[in-house]
Amino acid sequence: MIDAHQHFWDLANPGHEWPTEAESAIHRNFAPADLRLAAEGLALEATVLVQSQPTDRDTDWMLELAGRTPLVAAVVGWIDLASAGAVERIAALARHPKLRGLRPMLQSIPDTDWLLDEHLEPAIAAMQDHGLRFDALIQPRHLPMLARFADRWPDLPIVIDHAAKPRAAAGELDPWREEIAALAARGLWCKLSGLRTEQALTQSASELRPYVAWLVEHFGERLMWGSDWPVLLMSGDSYSEWVAAARELAGVADARRDRLFRGAAAEFYGIELSDAGVPS
Repeated sequence: MIDAHQHFWDLANPGHEWPTEAESAIHRNFAPADLRLAAEGLALEATVLVQSQPTDRDTDWMLELAGRTPLVAAVVGWIDLASAGAVERIAALARHPKLRGLRPMLQSIPDTDWLLDEHLEPAIAAMQDHGLRFDALIQPRHLPMLARFADRWPDLPIVIDHAAKPRAAAGELDPWREEIAALAARGLWCKLSGLRTEQALTQSASELRPYVAWLVEHFGERLMWGSDWPVLLMSGDSYSEWVAAARELAGVADARRDRLFRGAAAEFYGIELSDAGVPS
């Protein structure tokens, strides 16, 4: 297995913003040793470590941690795409061997169309020039905008985090289905992650079946599994419980299952694995 989406954080790091005490289930430090314990008994080969704080310091901290953690095969960092030094910062980050992508926290920006601002174009072009991927942390309100963005940047690899966080607590499927299918038709990738925390605590994973079936149908080999651990813990699920639920909900076997839980993430993030399954 490759976990295409997980986080580490240290509450004492400068600039730490979230989680707060209000998120009591995850308001503590999470490090590689905690992930190994959470995934005990599972064939976890490698992970993609994704930013959780909108700060340069957090990205630098993640890269330093990844440099001494073989399990972390790729890092998705953060950058202020609108800053005057964005192009230079991207060039510097791209030199790190494990930096694979960048993720602005679009879900926290009130302006739904912020990503289309022409002032961001030099930074987006720099990402593309340096072979980086774009993680889209979005909500359903962003789906039409992301289609316009993808049309504008057809050569930029884009993955939709958490399937754009559909309103699963309310059981809403539309217009999410049509709008995310339009992105799949454009060749975008998607993560089967973060869905349990979009449900109410009283809901079961089985109620995600229509969402997962739609993603499997439309993204196919461009769908990758991720845990969103430790945020996952806010749903009440353990790491292994989400693995089991995702396997059952996806309803795929053999080669297709290997693609969902391993191959898609390896291809999208450029993770080379040895025959032993260890990041090379």
